[in-house]
Amino acid sequence: MISLNVNPIEKVKTTKEIVYDEIKNAIFNGNIKRDQIITETILAQSLNTSRTPVREAVGDLLKDGLLVSVPRKGLKVREITPSEKDQIIFLRISIETEGLKKVIPFITPNQIQLLREIIELQREAMVNNNRIEFIELDQKFHRKIIFFAEQHLLGDILLNLYDLSRLIGHQALAKSGRMEEVIEEHLQIVEALQDMNVNQATELMEKHLLKTKESIAIVEGK
Repeated sequence: MISLNVNPIEKVKTTKEIVYDEIKNAIFNGNIKRDQIITETILAQSLNTSRTPVREAVGDLLKDGLLVSVPRKGLKVREITPSEKDQIIFLRISIETEGLKKVIPFITPNQIQLLREIIELQREAMVNNNRIEFIELDQKFHRKIIFFAEQHLLGDILLNLYDLSRLIGHQALAKSGRMEEVIEEHLQIVEALQDMNVNQATELMEKHLLKTKESIAIVEGK
């Protein structure tokens, strides 16, 4: 097979995909408030586009669970109930501690290095105050551990929680200093992985995820 020294053409996003990304980022950045009622018309006007791509994007966001329909009024950002937060944290602790138990006997230096590189990228995102990039990298860090452990069914469950976990993560990052704490907690988990210390790694992961829950409570209690 002949290999040419050319750069592959990047796929151009459709208007619907651009609209979807813009609304999703607005939700995660808090630019659309949780108690704010929006409509497809308002979104189309704000984005300076027609209603067709907005309607299609909204359909996907409703499926993703990021928006909910308010009868006879419009749409609003999905609000995660205290019970749902508890369930998400419970599932994540169960899945991710199991992933650590499975991966520790087989984790490689290259995999450890990759986790450290993700943390360094998180540090850059923190310096740039890029919360969306920070959360994306946070989720990548956690999913990589499950991937390395080859716990693919558990990984699928974690992926299904992805957007709801992002909503929780963005709420948690509203707490002053939480980004720095997350980086330090991730580093501690990696150190325990490198030392092959199962008990310490699982304990640190559980504390890390519970700290996210506590951070949300602090922010909401303001």
